[in-house]
Amino acid sequence: MAERERDQQAEMPFLDHLEELRWRLLWSGAALLVGFFVAFTLISNFDVIGILAFPAREFLHGGKLIYTHPADPFSILMNVSFGVGIVLASPVIVYQVWAFLSPALHTHEKRVIIPVLIGAAGLFLIGCTLSALWVLPITLELLGGISSASLQQMISASEYFSFAVALTLAFGAVFELPILILALTALGLVTPKLLSTYRRHSFVGMLILSAIITPGDMIISTLMLFIPLYGLYELSIIMSWFVYRAKQKRARREEEAERSAAASGR
Repeated sequence: MAERERDQQAEMPFLDHLEELRWRLLWSGAALLVGFFVAFTLISNFDVIGILAFPAREFLHGGKLIYTHPADPFSILMNVSFGVGIVLASPVIVYQVWAFLSPALHTHEKRVIIPVLIGAAGLFLIGCTLSALWVLPITLELLGGISSASLQQMISASEYFSFAVALTLAFGAVFELPILILALTALGLVTPKLLSTYRRHSFVGMLILSAIITPGDMIISTLMLFIPLYGLYELSIIMSWFVYRAKQKRARREEEAERSAAASGR
């Protein structure tokens, strides 16, 4: 039955595929919109801004974050609501991706994709949490330590929240790397040997990517993102070896079973 549905999906006209993709994108966009409004309501009625500003309090010396433009409070509210909305909408978006891809997948591929999607959502939340609780305070402390007697530290609310939201979402995305590599290995698209061969290229590429997506300075926040990113890449290579070897053993068992069945059939 499942194979028949997959074949029907494969034979679906191209325009029908586009139509389904359009609806999946619309549902994902609607989920993001709902998540944004839920986040906007929560942040407007509760002191979520104060909680998010907590890591900066140590550097304010009893003061508050400042803003220099009349529209800054509204811009901050919108930016933070959008970031929280992405997190809230991520389960629905993940489901829409799964619903679009699953009819065209074989049974063994579905067994890979389902834990991948669940793990991706979990790792994204873990990355965001670690960024907010650990990376952001450390980054602020390191940046705050670079001071001069001729400079007075006055942290702008707009710049702070832009920095915090971008850094948090970046770390959430970074933590997707292991699950992505494991999925590609399980599907046979990459091998541990290939990952090891391109280790130096990955090092340079991740350093450039960290410099592009991190806000603020070009050294501290870049390194704070690059170090765990490359560390996760090395960990992914080790984990991919286990997946690759398990896949090879399963393939050998299936091949031996087919040979045994063919020999007995004779």
